[in-house]
Amino acid sequence: MQQTLFAQTADKEIPLLPFNGEVVYNEHFFTPAESDAYFTHLVDDIAWKQEPIKMFGRSVLQPRLTAWYGNSGKSYSYSGITMQPLPFTDALLQIKQHIEPLAGVVFTSALLNYYRNGQDSMGWHRDNEKELGRNPVIGSVSFGAARSFQLRNYADKSLVKTISLTHGSFLLMRGETQHYWEHRIPKTSQPTGPRINITFRVIV
Repeated sequence: MQQTLFAQTADKEIPLLPFNGEVVYNEHFFTPAESDAYFTHLVDDIAWKQEPIKMFGRSVLQPRLTAWYGNSGKSYSYSGITMQPLPFTDALLQIKQHIEPLAGVVFTSALLNYYRNGQDSMGWHRDNEKELGRNPVIGSVSFGAARSFQLRNYADKSLVKTISLTHGSFLLMRGETQHYWEHRIPKTSQPTGPRINITFRVIV
């Protein structure tokens, strides 16, 4: 069955992708006050690292800071690194519990990315590691400066859709999305403040 990606506006949902997966976007999921408080906590209290990954046979530092939080024993491996979880902070638990009713799952883990400026980025990828299961549910929460989020069809790379992920927004990816669509946060030359993104996942 074909499913659709929607961007939620104040009064209607607009279909953006016509097939193979489901992504739902809520631009104002958290209030401005909640978003400000969570952003401050995440900047100050998360154990950020800049770790090397393997790309094209060589080791390079990721162009952003990262952290991995979650239930004990729920490690996560990608691009040649394995991350061991730190226990969820109270704020991360609050955010997680707020989005789980919409996601329809209980998330076990969270990958956090800290984009310090417009030169920090995330390349094209699919969240399809074996630890995530066949049709992973990914709950993506953003705080801080708005950044462009792009989705591209894996077979037809001319088919690209762009969404601006804003302060306090929530993007939910599920179904077959990770089989047929890849996504990224591109660099930008525009003056851009810091942004923190949390992608909640279920490690099977």
